[in-house]
Amino acid sequence: MSETDKPVLLRMRDIHIDGRTEEGWQPIIKGVDLTLHKGEVLGLIGESGAGKSTLGLAAMGYTRDGCRITGGSIEFDGIDLVKATERTRRSLRGRRIAYVAQSAAASFNPAHRLIDQYVEGPVVHRVMSRQEAERDAVELYRRMRLPNPEEIGFRYPHQVSGGQLQRAMTAMAMSCRPDLIVFDEPTTALDVTTQIEVLAAIRDIVAQFDTAAIYITHDLAVVAQMADRIKVLLRGEEVEEADTRTMLSSPREEYTRSLWAVRSHVSPAKPRPAPDAVPVVSVRAVTAGYGRMDVLHNVNFDIHRRRTVAVVGESGSGKSTTARVITGLLPPRQGQILFDGQPLPPDYRQRTREQLRQIQMIYQMADTALNPKLRLRDLIGRPARMYLGLKGKALEERVRELLRLIELEPNEFIDRLPSELSGGQKQRVGIARALAAEPRFVICDEVTSALDQLVAEGILKLLDRLQGELDLSYMFITHDLATVRAIADDVVVMQNGRVVEQGPKDDMFRPPHDPYTELLLSSVPEMDPDWLTRLLAEREKGKAGAAADA
Repeated sequence: MSETDKPVLLRMRDIHIDGRTEEGWQPIIKGVDLTLHKGEVLGLIGESGAGKSTLGLAAMGYTRDGCRITGGSIEFDGIDLVKATERTRRSLRGRRIAYVAQSAAASFNPAHRLIDQYVEGPVVHRVMSRQEAERDAVELYRRMRLPNPEEIGFRYPHQVSGGQLQRAMTAMAMSCRPDLIVFDEPTTALDVTTQIEVLAAIRDIVAQFDTAAIYITHDLAVVAQMADRIKVLLRGEEVEEADTRTMLSSPREEYTRSLWAVRSHVSPAKPRPAPDAVPVVSVRAVTAGYGRMDVLHNVNFDIHRRRTVAVVGESGSGKSTTARVITGLLPPRQGQILFDGQPLPPDYRQRTREQLRQIQMIYQMADTALNPKLRLRDLIGRPARMYLGLKGKALEERVRELLRLIELEPNEFIDRLPSELSGGQKQRVGIARALAAEPRFVICDEVTSALDQLVAEGILKLLDRLQGELDLSYMFITHDLATVRAIADDVVVMQNGRVVEQGPKDDMFRPPHDPYTELLLSSVPEMDPDWLTRLLAEREKGKAGAAADA
């Protein structure tokens, strides 16, 4: 039986959802229809602000604060969620409809063990006793390919990796064996090797329990592996919908074709540094860690003037720890950081204001990096005031100049709060704040990982332009190898706190590779619905061959 021959589980008709703004209520979803059959996976794609998450949450009869359903019907297995009482909707959520959020780290309660958070749903909904739920957790942890399934539930969220936490959240969503799961960007923040594990686990568990799913993502190659059908949204309206293979091979609409064609940006090639050129930043034999545990082991690499060095590797490889050492937030146990050939004090508190000014950082999550109570004039103006001593009209003009530099109209944006910006606009403000100090070296920490592909490409083009105009050098921390191809001049590959391979980008993408680099390259999803199945089969075959040889 094909998916569309199965009974309809969810039917949304002519859905209208409004959001509250300073100007009053504005439409977010404008008359969208959605039909989902039992056991079917529907992919929802579109750029930031398209309404994907809003529509996914509406499938649960839920809207975020500041939003309201103003029209249409949402029928889940014969129950109209718009007309149902809140008590009825609550009885369905968690038990028959579950939600997997984008950031597991922000969604788990840090004060409770994983097993305690797992059993809460089945016990509250009277699906199982606590003892039964604990046994069930171990079984689902095993199916989600979590290590030590009998023990991992007794850890706290901070004691497991991001990929493990995302799988634990998926297991928790399955605890009551729901009929429908809404996956909201569940692999966006994961490195490519961890993403493969999570995608495989999600796909297996959905198939095993014949669970229907709405899979929200901006990663087109990922949705190709997961969805039976794809619906494309733009500014709250449906653009088109088709089965996955048809959508990939012959989309009808120009907007959809533009999504398929993103990531065309590639930085122009730059001449390699002269052999005697002094790097802007040198990481020299750095060993560092937390507590008694070393995280970095004898790390060495250089970043030259006007070049971008991409530092790649899976979660826990030491990328962000290296950035902390460079900024002086984590003094190394051994080794040193050189700036223009001169040693920097290991602790930022020992550095001069001028040394602090020269090294700035753009953070991954602009939502949490920007003070929600400050307007853009203050967010951007503070570094200019602190490092350059600007005041009054000079400070105002500098803020306006920076807004123009990041392609935001000053008169329109200077007095906005972060909550009044899109994701891409917030990231641009993060860039402006880093540039306000007039640095020479900028650390970009996963700055495009939470953005849709159209917005991400705009950010990469902006960073490229600013590098040329302002004579900047970048350290670009990323797990996205498409981003590496787009913007990097040189690549440093890290694994378990060590540099396993480094060199110019063109050399790094040509074989032969270090085995770990080969693993990273082979884990980048392709726009082929059979890619994940083929990759998993090849890896299983490789494991079987290795076991036979042993």
